[in-house]
Amino acid sequence: MKLWAGRFQKPTDELVNDFNASISFDQRLYKQDIAGSKAHAQMLSDCGILTKEDNEQIQAGLDGILADIEAGNVEFSADNEDIHMNIETLLTERIGDAGKCLHTARSRNDQVALDFRLYLRDEISSVVENLLQLEAVLCKKAKEHQKTVMPGYTHLQRAQPITFAQHLLAYASMFTRDITRLEDCQKRMNECPLGSGALAGTTYPIDRFETAAALGFDAPMRNSLDGVSDRDYALEFLSAASILMMHLSRFSEEIIAWCSWEFKFVELDDAYATGSSIMPQKKNPDVAELVRGKTGRVYGDLMGLLTVMKSLPLAYNKDMQEDKEPVFDALDTLHQCIPVFAAMVDAMTVLPQNMRAAASRGFLNATDCADYLTKKGMPFRDAYKISGKLVYLCTEKNCTLEDLSLTELKKLSPLFAPDVYEAIRLDTCVCQRKSYGGPAVEQTSMQIAAIEHFIAAHTK
Repeated sequence: MKLWAGRFQKPTDELVNDFNASISFDQRLYKQDIAGSKAHAQMLSDCGILTKEDNEQIQAGLDGILADIEAGNVEFSADNEDIHMNIETLLTERIGDAGKCLHTARSRNDQVALDFRLYLRDEISSVVENLLQLEAVLCKKAKEHQKTVMPGYTHLQRAQPITFAQHLLAYASMFTRDITRLEDCQKRMNECPLGSGALAGTTYPIDRFETAAALGFDAPMRNSLDGVSDRDYALEFLSAASILMMHLSRFSEEIIAWCSWEFKFVELDDAYATGSSIMPQKKNPDVAELVRGKTGRVYGDLMGLLTVMKSLPLAYNKDMQEDKEPVFDALDTLHQCIPVFAAMVDAMTVLPQNMRAAASRGFLNATDCADYLTKKGMPFRDAYKISGKLVYLCTEKNCTLEDLSLTELKKLSPLFAPDVYEAIRLDTCVCQRKSYGGPAVEQTSMQIAAIEHFIAAHTK
């Protein structure tokens, strides 16, 4: 018989029972559910609502259930609908009437809100740990390639020379913000809904501050309606997860391009690529492509839960049972994608000679040519036009700016002198970009140090 069956005269239809049950997916909340129940029972005992003897039986019973679940000795039942009722039923079967007292002064509404916050809080820490490992890989690669010149792009057109280190550190900076977004979300969700009851609290003299402290929350939630009826913390997590996956997807897109024969900037390790069933020459970047593809499912998780929540009146509605699967799916996706992506980047071979060859074509030093004239006293807009004319001349002659003779340069401006060739050399273009955040070694060294400091501060 269901724990709530007192008011009902007919059994639940089997189709409804299967449709209503959530144990198939919310069973992963068992640790959090048991931790919440132990804290709740202890608080009831401390407040004189539950006897010391009943509390001791409940604590021991819950510990035994936890051990049996982790040993694989518990089979959950859809008849008990969810993880909360499964555990309470098991507890009552094992310790008798004392188990029936556990649900005093709480509802499944505040119970599930508690479990979900506890679970997501724990899982965010795991995601952050994976991201920190990815950042460590990027710093390691960046140190190796602070002088590896490559084209920087805008509109997917070669634009200005940068270094591979700076390119990697751009993503490291994005992942740093992803970490702080997740941590902000984790901090905001760290308020305890337990004691909100179904929606209006309880008439029992409970101590919500005790349970909040016992479970590691900063405080109990101030409003009991809010405590059971919102899932903004789940939406905030899914939003942060979507932004994170977007960053991974952009990086994946570049790796996919870089390892193609059209670019050939990197070579993926055989352990992180696959072949074709028909074309023996193929080496496919499936890891990067799957990360790019899985980004869409995390976006879908966010949009799905936003749509579920958009018209719900206060307080709890059964629609909110749909909150867990999108969050679980997003977490599972992150836990899959981040470690394998980090391993792929760590193992890939960088091909500096190909990057430099690409940077030497496409007039990436045209801006530096204009800057050269500006530093000689010419207004930048005039210098810009002259540099543009030189690029046109080079396209007509099928040569680079460096290939033009000094005589040809002087025809457009007498300010050109022999030192122009040093000024527009690729290495000069990169090493002279010393402005804060630029590709010069001094700047990428500062960026690496900042990321490493961030990692160290999070791994103490």
